[in-house]
Amino acid sequence: MAGHHSSRSSHQAFASRLLLLLLTVLPLTLACFAFFLQWCGGLYDPVNHWSPDRLEFLGMDNGGGSNVPFRSSRGDGSGSDCVDVLGQSRTALFPYYRDWKFDLGSDIRPQICITASTSAGLEQTLPWIFYHKVIGVSTFFLFVEGKAASPEVSKVLESIPGVKVIYRTRELEEQQAKSRIWNETWLAIYFYKPCNYELFVKQNLNMEMAIVMARDAGMDWIIHLDTDELIYPAGTREYSVRHLLADVPGNVDMVIFSNYESCVERDDVKEPFSEVSMFKKNRDHLPKDVCFDIYKEATRGNPNYFLTYGNGKAAARIQDHLRPHGAHRWHNYMKNPNEIKLEEAAVLHYTYSKFSDLISRRDRCGCKPTKEAMKRCFMLDFDRAAFIIASTVTEEEMLQWYREQVVWTNKTLNLKLLRTGILTRIYAPMVIVQELRESGVFSSVIASAQTTLSKDKSVSIESSNSSRKLESGDVSSGKIGTYRES
Repeated sequence: MAGHHSSRSSHQAFASRLLLLLLTVLPLTLACFAFFLQWCGGLYDPVNHWSPDRLEFLGMDNGGGSNVPFRSSRGDGSGSDCVDVLGQSRTALFPYYRDWKFDLGSDIRPQICITASTSAGLEQTLPWIFYHKVIGVSTFFLFVEGKAASPEVSKVLESIPGVKVIYRTRELEEQQAKSRIWNETWLAIYFYKPCNYELFVKQNLNMEMAIVMARDAGMDWIIHLDTDELIYPAGTREYSVRHLLADVPGNVDMVIFSNYESCVERDDVKEPFSEVSMFKKNRDHLPKDVCFDIYKEATRGNPNYFLTYGNGKAAARIQDHLRPHGAHRWHNYMKNPNEIKLEEAAVLHYTYSKFSDLISRRDRCGCKPTKEAMKRCFMLDFDRAAFIIASTVTEEEMLQWYREQVVWTNKTLNLKLLRTGILTRIYAPMVIVQELRESGVFSSVIASAQTTLSKDKSVSIESSNSSRKLESGDVSSGKIGTYRES
């Protein structure tokens, strides 16, 4: 009896040890299996899906969008990723890597284009273009002059898929001289005036040409922006202007984006798109009593609520008889367009966000720095004051004026206005542009275009040398005949 009891106890002890072993080994086995699958890209892990290692921008998948903000290059499930886990890249997946092309596809609707008149360099235009590509803009019509028209800049712009560069040539001016815009009575007050007025007329002429190009390219919507403005598609299920406009009812002709104005907190900002996160909201997006109560504090002694314009920008549906109606709106020759104003989405205006903007704006205008001349040269009070300051004082005095009028250094006031909603923090553009830069998109497209430009220069030099030889007679008569025949 005692032997039987001892045998049963021994059996129970063995069973307990076996069960304990199974309970220990089974979870470890499952964990190892799951890790192996995840390692090879075969298992979806929602925690890892939102980790910093995943750098996938919206609108990059074949379906035109994703709920994931970024994607790591290891998420393609290839076998090589299993081998090279330690060497994984944190680069965002963009067209200038591995010969990829940033092509939204003509079958994706709606097709959206942006037109701009610019003289800016690559440090501004490249982040501007690729940010808008990320949020769903497929085509750009850039009317360039000044620095933007130089070979070093324009060749890079021309190399980007979806970018059409239009130069301000004599042929273009002759064509625009025949435009019906010159018969528009509402625009007549801007004719034959310098600086801002001249730019305003030029923008309307360029917008008119862009409408024709947009129609020929099969676009559905057209937006006019400056290269210091970014669309902020808030209120969409994805951070996408394409989804925003796709939800607009078919009977709507024009969509108004209220503008928010940048509020720089330092005087040494170099790259506004990736350094500025604080903006002043448009009064259209605020309760009326909020602005009324602390209006004076919100303006900080400047003439108006915003330093510059406050009437937003607009997207227009491509249709018959569409025409520009100033730089901020569109109209139609045959009807009053049906328009709506968006409640959340906006245009972020990075105005005077760099101290150097004072000097660059001054250098673009040859007006005398007098109050009388300013009325003829600039539309807005702040632009007039800024031009006079930039033209009449020392750089040190200019910097002091910039700090007082533009830079938001009073943290107590900033916090108060943030709490009331007049100021707001917006980080999405900053994050996107920073990731674009860190992933090498900008440097890649510049390097690619410079290689092409170098080849073109080599061909040009060889051609020039051949011409000199011909002119100097340093070629046999037989070769001259062959050259001429060719």
